Amino acid sequence: RSAPGAAVAAGTSGRGHELPVPTVIGHRGASGYRPEHTLGSYQLALDMGADIVEQDLVPTKDGHLVCRHENDITATTDVSAHPEFADRKTTKTVDGTKLTGWFTEDFTLAELKTLRAKERIPGNRQRNTLYDGRWEVPTFEEVLQWAEREGRKRGRRVWLYVETKHPTYFRKLGLGLEEPLAKLLRRYGRHKKDAALFLQSFEPSSIQRLRKLVGTPSVVLLSTMDSRPWDFVEANDPRTVADLVKPEGLKWIASYAQGIGPDLSVIIPRTPDGKLGTPTSVVKDAHAAGLILHPYTMRNENTFLPADFRRGTDPNAYGDAFGAFKAYFATGIDGIFSDNADTALLAAADFRK
Repeated sequence: RSAPGAAVAAGTSGRGHELPVPTVIGHRGASGYRPEHTLGSYQLALDMGADIVEQDLVPTKDGHLVCRHENDITATTDVSAHPEFADRKTTKTVDGTKLTGWFTEDFTLAELKTLRAKERIPGNRQRNTLYDGRWEVPTFEEVLQWAEREGRKRGRRVWLYVETKHPTYFRKLGLGLEEPLAKLLRRYGRHKKDAALFLQSFEPSSIQRLRKLVGTPSVVLLSTMDSRPWDFVEANDPRTVADLVKPEGLKWIASYAQGIGPDLSVIIPRTPDGKLGTPTSVVKDAHAAGLILHPYTMRNENTFLPADFRRGTDPNAYGDAFGAFKAYFATGIDGIFSDNADTALLAAADFRK
């Protein structure tokens, strides 16, 4: 482990080494086992021992923040089975991608609460469909209340990792995410720099906006090397992720954020045949800039693993996830997002001091 990363990770909380390094972040909860972004998924991730539990935020028509990976709720709720909402089906362009379905910004919170959550990728995770219909779409405020209850029960703070989704798109609709989010963080005492919470966004300008509103630690998410943040596209900023992970780009990020959350391919690119290639210098360079690294996303199924860690021919069977975790942790990353917190924790234990 490189010392700078350990020091920074410890420094993000006002209580010393509160978060173990490498840190395990329950990606959308325990989405390897339960439909994502439900209280059932969050609870299981926490019960498994995840160090942090993740929420993605999108707004309702009446300005409430709810937890969904996307504003397009076609695949993650039973909305298509509700005849009363048939006329809400529409086609929109979100961050340059054309989508047809149902969108949170066209529903009031009361209407959304009549829906039930379901498994997003039933083809890969057929067992998760057992839980379809058990949980509703949670508001972020309900998650904050849940975290407070669980924290009291456990006698320690429950860490959350909170993402603003498509912030530029929503701001144009008059549904800016940052102000209502900051208001909730203040209401629940998670607005200071020692808060048990990380803010995250794929749009640097969203993190910069939040920085003016709250002191909560924040992380800039970075997609693949050749991609550009959507706010950069809108602002005609030519920089790509490859530019942002160069020393000058990292220095710029470090001027307003505490870390980066890159796609795993930014840490270790894959070769043309899908295997793990040679690690980049991003971990070393980010640590030199005083940033922590929490890359995403490890999943246990063959279909998501690098080719050299797949086992057998069934794409939905588990591969050698431990081998892949070991390769990623060996680069010195400070944590990882995983759909399978239990597997990630076992793998991380070998690297924890």
